[in-house]
Amino acid sequence: MANPILRKKLDSGRFFVVPGVQDMIAAVIANKVGFDLVYGTGYWLTASAYGLPDAGIATYTEMRDRMATLVKTSNAAVIADGDTGYGGLLNVHHTVRGYEAAGVTAIQIEDQEFPKKCGHTPYRRVIPVEEMVEKIKVASAAREDKENFLIIARTDARQSEGFDGAMRRIEAYAKAGADVLFPEALESEEEMARACARFDVPLMANMSNGGSSPVPVADVLAQIGYAYAIYPSLTSLAAAAAMEKALVDLKTKGIGQPDGLFSFTEFCSLIGFEDVWAFEKQWGKAQG
Repeated sequence: MANPILRKKLDSGRFFVVPGVQDMIAAVIANKVGFDLVYGTGYWLTASAYGLPDAGIATYTEMRDRMATLVKTSNAAVIADGDTGYGGLLNVHHTVRGYEAAGVTAIQIEDQEFPKKCGHTPYRRVIPVEEMVEKIKVASAAREDKENFLIIARTDARQSEGFDGAMRRIEAYAKAGADVLFPEALESEEEMARACARFDVPLMANMSNGGSSPVPVADVLAQIGYAYAIYPSLTSLAAAAAMEKALVDLKTKGIGQPDGLFSFTEFCSLIGFEDVWAFEKQWGKAQG
């Protein structure tokens, strides 16, 4: 059975925020802060694990394994980026079954051609709406827990088909059985409000720093009418900025112990070393 937290939060009608997690260091920090949902971001998990762009290069097997590791590491339920379902209808069926077995609480599937591109980069191409409708139907039928494992339908058609074209697509996806609608890369708060006002099905916002969409504060997104927002790039770009500064200071000034570092002792605890030490205390003499 999938973790029911996302379903419960959607049913409550109260807006919530979901941070993106690019690696297991970010996952344990999110554990410390106390989030009950995190987003397994395709772009940033691919970048952190393989040093590759989010362009459909990482495989289903690689991404499923990353999601399974995230589920094991995180105290929170995981919303997982499932790209296009990694191919045709049979691939979608296999992907949904695999992600559900990995323990995620929801899978996001988009209407791009395979291989896909990041939703805030150029050269994205979408499949016919009828093909995506079939993908959503297959995804909905493939899941075993139809109550708590949710299907998120994303459209990348805003830039190629305009706002109205994107709305026609997610209307079709809602009728096909999607639990959450995800119109990617809307270009203004006015577009966001129009989209939210048009549907009874929950809509999610993608707050991608540096992307095509504005990033208003959470209270504004709630007023606009979104059910929740994901922040896929926030931890990654914050970490990259901090690492760059530390490395520049090391290279130019020789500083290896700057102010503001996270506590090594606390991180050892977060990552599980206390269990290792307890084991060594109990069993270490037997190895001597």
